[in-house]
Amino acid sequence: MTQYFHIHSDNPQARLIKQAVQIINDGGVVAYPTDSGYALGCHLGDKSALERIIRLRDLSDKHHFTLMCRDLSEIATYAKVDNATYRLLKAHTPAAYTFILVASSEVPRRLMHPKRKTIGLRVPNHAICQALLAELNEPMLTTSLLLPNEVEPLFDPDDIVERIGKQIDLVINGGFGTLIATTMIDLTQDSPVIIREGAGDISPFV
Repeated sequence: MTQYFHIHSDNPQARLIKQAVQIINDGGVVAYPTDSGYALGCHLGDKSALERIIRLRDLSDKHHFTLMCRDLSEIATYAKVDNATYRLLKAHTPAAYTFILVASSEVPRRLMHPKRKTIGLRVPNHAICQALLAELNEPMLTTSLLLPNEVEPLFDPDDIVERIGKQIDLVINGGFGTLIATTMIDLTQDSPVIIREGAGDISPFV
């Protein structure tokens, strides 16, 4: 049965955060709020949970998965980051950006782009996300909560329960989400490439 937690968006309750992370560690799939809308998340090493997300969203093998990271040190563990890229990331995190970087050997191969060996990484500016990541003590595999054949993501926690509650293990209600995705930026080229314009300001990258 799907669990449903009301967690305060500014001051997350530690007890509920611990319970949520236990569900993630036990192989659960979680819907949770971020600084750009609601997302689906699971443990980055859990193949079964990943496959559930792929089925739920009907994702292709070319989909760019994202690791939700607590800070820059986690990004540097899971991606190859030179000094210039590190300075760029430091200046623009936490925020509603997803950065495409070359994955390090710490990233399971099934999460990488099959040809480019890249991975999306981001550091969210959201208290619930940060509390989950601090308790988890490692990145969380995540993807936006956009269902097949729909143009807008789910943003109402009650609607999430109604639509996909039987297919996931936990819905975290942190208030209404937004309909705006992160700004996605490819940092694997000689200069930043804007892949998708969204919540994050693109002006520093153009």
